[in-house]
Amino acid sequence: MANISRYHPARDALDDLVRGFFMQPVHFEGQPEVQIRMDVSEDDKSYQVHAEIPGVKKEDIHVNVEGNQVSISAEVKNEKEVKEGEKLLRSERYYGSVSRTFALGQDVDESAAQAKYKDGVLELTLPKKVVASARKLVIQ
Repeated sequence: MANISRYHPARDALDDLVRGFFMQPVHFEGQPEVQIRMDVSEDDKSYQVHAEIPGVKKEDIHVNVEGNQVSISAEVKNEKEVKEGEKLLRSERYYGSVSRTFALGQDVDESAAQAKYKDGVLELTLPKKVVASARKLVIQ
């Protein structure tokens, strides 16, 4: 049986507007739009992640690895003042956070994982956890 509903152009447009306003991230003109863009590759022994996080200090980046789940988050701080002599003409501040979480195909050996941050790029080397081979039990 098909569900039929009445179309109300004004109400449906208002619903779309409200839903779009609260679902979309707010971006102010002149403020950087920081996103974490990533490349993930793998070989037989490990995963390599290259995440671009420009304009962030390494102290403000947090990486959490649990099983095959990897979370990267960063606190973004940007302060800018424009002065002319002793008179302050403009002051802008932006504080926020960005994050990405993704799953890998295999669990990661957290104790051997490494992270480096240079020139706005976070490099993660995530060794794959050695999978114990299955053992057949002999029934006695």
